[in-house]
Amino acid sequence: MKSLTCTTPGTFDYSETDKPELKKAHSIIKIKRIGICGTDLHAFEGTQPFFNYPRILGHELSGELVEADGADGFTIGEAVTFIPYFNCDGCIACRMNKPNCCVKMQVCGVHINGGMCEYLSVPSKTLLHGEGLSYDELALVEPLAIGAHGVRRADVKPGEFVLVIGAGPIGLGTMEFARIAGANVIALDVNKDRLAFCKNKLKVTHVVNALSPDVVEQLRKITNGDMPTVVIDATGNQKAINNAINYMAHGARFVLIGLQKGDLIFNHPEFHKRESTLMSSRNATIEDFQHVIKSMKAGLVNPTNYITHRVKFEEVKNEFASWLDPRNGVIKAMVRMED
Repeated sequence: MKSLTCTTPGTFDYSETDKPELKKAHSIIKIKRIGICGTDLHAFEGTQPFFNYPRILGHELSGELVEADGADGFTIGEAVTFIPYFNCDGCIACRMNKPNCCVKMQVCGVHINGGMCEYLSVPSKTLLHGEGLSYDELALVEPLAIGAHGVRRADVKPGEFVLVIGAGPIGLGTMEFARIAGANVIALDVNKDRLAFCKNKLKVTHVVNALSPDVVEQLRKITNGDMPTVVIDATGNQKAINNAINYMAHGARFVLIGLQKGDLIFNHPEFHKRESTLMSSRNATIEDFQHVIKSMKAGLVNPTNYITHRVKFEEVKNEFASWLDPRNGVIKAMVRMED
């Protein structure tokens, strides 16, 4: 089968690899769509933590179930997606019902080879029914689940002001699920086009340019002097993360969805006086995936809003580097294996 491998930072190569054979408690998916996410872009740049080369990228996936063992309730030929975080079931995190941060986690396309190939073998326990959604929609369930999990971690309440820093695909999904939770959402980003997308496509009421000299004053005005009670970072940018404490209300929760390689540096008195809560949000759980699928089916989220670029699998090698350039306006690139 044809595969696309990131051999070193900045380099892709197509190759012929063996089609996976069916194993016990595994299923084989014929890949139809591959969403390109920040993890893929960072891997190509050489800035992705927990990463080794060479690697077949891709974990925002959908396809047709073609072989299965132990996939009770699934039918050969149906459209599926899956949870791409393969956990061990035995470590302390798994025993605490937190498989999303398993000690021995293997993320498809990061720790092990992913879905930029024609066929992929996955544990049958990770399969999710297509529920009548399109292949495009199913490939976007995973990135939306990341945002949904962050919102759930923050325990967002109706009426709260939630500041989401970063209007990339993960941040946009976070805004959607904060809205669904009943929050007053504020988008913060340096890109005026992304902020316009938030306002025009996602109907985010409040948008703030992070380059403005009066960000704190704008946030204070929006929140009637209180400041946001939930701040969620979806940038993975060290400066943005370290600066975010200045945007928090007293008693606020700060959730890190974005990931970067450096240190967190806060002014301790500023953090302490707020009795702030700091937490990370890693991956997502089946509850989040189910919430996303249910929200899609109910029309609360239109995932195809995010797709700005479409390419065939054969075009990825030549097009991929262009998706790193902000001038090209990429929100979500979607790769089509076949219809």
